[in-house]
Amino acid sequence: MAQIRVPTLGESVTEATIGKWFKKPGDAVAVDEPLVELETDKVTIEVPAPAAGVLADIAAKDGDTVAVGAVLGEIKEGAAAKAAPATTAPGATTPPVGAPSPAAPKPAPAAAKPAEAPLAPSVRKLAAESGVDAASVAGSGKDGRVTKGDMLAAIERAASQPTPVPQSAAAAQRAKSACG
Repeated sequence: MAQIRVPTLGESVTEATIGKWFKKPGDAVAVDEPLVELETDKVTIEVPAPAAGVLADIAAKDGDTVAVGAVLGEIKEGAAAKAAPATTAPGATTPPVGAPSPAAPKPAPAAAKPAEAPLAPSVRKLAAESGVDAASVAGSGKDGRVTKGDMLAAIERAASQPTPVPQSAAAAQRAKSACG
């Protein structure tokens, strides 16, 4: 069994949040195929499969915070050769039928995910510092998740919109200079 571990993420980064698993237990994986997305304050990375085989176990679920070097899951090596033809053959015999079926369920979970999807630490930090509610920001990331870029754009839009407070202050200033 090959272990999937959190890679070294940088000098000052000690933990990451599981963004999304691309595979489920029992799925065949190839060497260097992306398995899971990790999010930190500084970067979002995909962790590749260390070996070919079948994803046997997932130790950390979506949204979990994991330390550098922690075990994310395990791959049963050599089993992909048996599992891959089984998944390829049905897909090859019925591509028109198989293609619409997977596409149909995907939009529904994507629409349901944003409300329950965990926010990246960088997004939570920006929301706390700026006062902009991350739930009100339209996400452009995987499954409609709010990315750091989405949050920065929302903060910029909020800052560029005129607010009643500055207008009132400006009116007060005009009234003061008209009297004086």
